[in-house]
Amino acid sequence: MIILTGGAGFIGSCFLWRLNKEGLTDILVVDNLEGANKIKDKNLEGKKYREYVHKDEFIKLVEKKKLSKPEFIIHMGACSSTVLDDEDYFVRNNYEYSKTLAVWAAASSVPFMYASSAATYGDGEFGYDDINETTFKLKPLNFYGQSKQLFDKWVLNNGFENKVTGIKFFNVFGPNEYHKGEMMSVACKKFNEVNDEGRISLFKSYKDDYKNGEQKRDFIYVKDALEVMFYFFTRPDKTGIFNLGTGVARSWNDLARAMFSALEKEPKIDYIEMLEYLRPKYQYFTQAKMDKLRFAGCDYKFSSLKDSVKDYTQYLKEGQFL
Repeated sequence: MIILTGGAGFIGSCFLWRLNKEGLTDILVVDNLEGANKIKDKNLEGKKYREYVHKDEFIKLVEKKKLSKPEFIIHMGACSSTVLDDEDYFVRNNYEYSKTLAVWAAASSVPFMYASSAATYGDGEFGYDDINETTFKLKPLNFYGQSKQLFDKWVLNNGFENKVTGIKFFNVFGPNEYHKGEMMSVACKKFNEVNDEGRISLFKSYKDDYKNGEQKRDFIYVKDALEVMFYFFTRPDKTGIFNLGTGVARSWNDLARAMFSALEKEPKIDYIEMLEYLRPKYQYFTQAKMDKLRFAGCDYKFSSLKDSVKDYTQYLKEGQFL
């Protein structure tokens, strides 16, 4: 049995699809499908898995030692909001929860893969290198990034680096993110604006060295992210904390132009004010350093931004899921 937390979420449900493609269906999906989260039900439609368990019930079963030993634990479950202002919740849900699973996995000699984030890098003061020395220096800009940073540091401080595989996801976009609301990628959030109105609105820049729309991110298509995840899934001996981006930063203007191109429209970009509370938490540049991943033997070739966006727009046009 494979345990997949966050299995109804964005990357989790996509990885469930990827596992199913390999004929793997003995999977315990852990998530929260209550209340407003019911919209995530669609991410599970057509997928094959053994059982679904609510995340609160699941962690109780782990703590009470009522679960049989799994073959692998893939921990994608977390609150990924960069605007939620509840530090205690992030500590409980993202940090303490992850520690409990990691300890259980290690005690049971079970491979453990978990989601970290490029949000840990903060404003990039210390660069975007995933070597351990850098990890200890980082200063995230929000509680989400802080919670991920806490767990990354816990992994390193407690000798778990050789027992687990952490993935620092950069700006992932693609099918199955439709439930994420304000946390959806710009490609998803702005699709109707581009498709229906023939224009897009992007945030203005508030730094002199970045023109409007020239703030940059390391955008990675979810289908590419899945292949790297599957590489580690099939090689549980490849442990440590790894960046997962493309290694190439592109601007929001580049992303917008790729969307217009995919929809065969002339680019029309408007620049709007950013909300005051977001400005001090905003990352102007991210770019994954990929040496550590390559050294681990993963030489996967990432899709271009243009090709990725073109593929994604086909899903967005039809409201399709992976």
